[in-house]
Amino acid sequence: MLNRRWWDIAVTGAAAVIVVALLAGLGSDEAGTRVGGIVAIVVFAVLYAAIARPVIGRDPGWRYPVFVAALGVLLIVATSVAPFLAMLQTLAYPLVWVLAPRRRPAVIASGVVALAVWIGFFVGGGFGWSAFVSGATTAIFSFVFATALGLWIYSIAEYGEERARLLAELTAAQREVEALSRDRGAAAERERLARDIHDTLAQTLAGLVLLAERAGRQSREGQTDAAADTVATLEQIAREALGEARALVSRTAAVPSDAAFEAALERLVARFRAEAGLAIDLDLHAAPGAASLAREAQVVLLRCLQEALANVRKHARATLVRVSVRVDAAGAVDLVVADDGRGFDAGTAPRGFGLDGMAERVGLAGGEFAVVSAAGAGTTVTVRVPDAVVPA
Repeated sequence: MLNRRWWDIAVTGAAAVIVVALLAGLGSDEAGTRVGGIVAIVVFAVLYAAIARPVIGRDPGWRYPVFVAALGVLLIVATSVAPFLAMLQTLAYPLVWVLAPRRRPAVIASGVVALAVWIGFFVGGGFGWSAFVSGATTAIFSFVFATALGLWIYSIAEYGEERARLLAELTAAQREVEALSRDRGAAAERERLARDIHDTLAQTLAGLVLLAERAGRQSREGQTDAAADTVATLEQIAREALGEARALVSRTAAVPSDAAFEAALERLVARFRAEAGLAIDLDLHAAPGAASLAREAQVVLLRCLQEALANVRKHARATLVRVSVRVDAAGAVDLVVADDGRGFDAGTAPRGFGLDGMAERVGLAGGEFAVVSAAGAGTTVTVRVPDAVVPA
């Protein structure tokens, strides 16, 4: 609709058809009338080329009222010379709608075209009543049809522009959502990495510090054999820390891949026994089928057990810790860590990174996390992971 090349073809073709019709005597047999008609066609083509064509698809500015006024005068003269030239309406109406910056100017310009045709018929008919009626009929019908068609096409164009605007906004919103998703994913990955470092390397390094202090104290007190045992334990835990670091680097969970889940639990408990001198009772007899637990569930349970035992070592001053793992008939697994330490008021005591990290890790796995404690009555940590068993 706004392609200048197609308008060039339309104007040139219509002008040629009208000129041929005039030369063939369709409009009038008089030579003067034919010449006047051809001149009118040439003037119309000049108006189109000089005023209308440069602003097709652009803001017409001053050109629009000038073009409409000149077009009105031309239609009055041409129609009064040869009523046949009322055919110029077929180009005049589309042009005034294409060039119009808004609907109202287009409707007004259509009225100008219709009025010009009416006046031309009236003047050309010698100001007679029949010329008045025929001109009015032609002008009214052409105005109504052109305006209705113009408004319809205008509404379609507006709808298309609105859809294009909405599509652009949707595309921009999608790009923004993608950027936010990438940022959220990066933040989640940083949080996951922070949890893994806290649950693996940080806990292991804390144990190494305790063992190193014990070995130094035993060495200063002359307990050579005990110091040697402590150093051997320290070396073993350091090797485990190296494995955990390598697992983190390879972006995999620091779960031993060469051992069953039960063995990983037993090694973890044995390490805390050696580090803190705690009596830890590990109950795995109530966990049939634990070897078939999903790897994500294993990671959650191992990390929660590691964090719970680290909290006991740092805060509880306990003498006995009971750890149990139970898989129920529905495929959920429960981890319970209970100590006989000094406990705390779970309702008022601030939660550290460890407890919050455990709760978040369990929540991401779709599980439930609970801490029950009271001053002087010990602490019980319960972790429940649903749908943890891998189907056979």
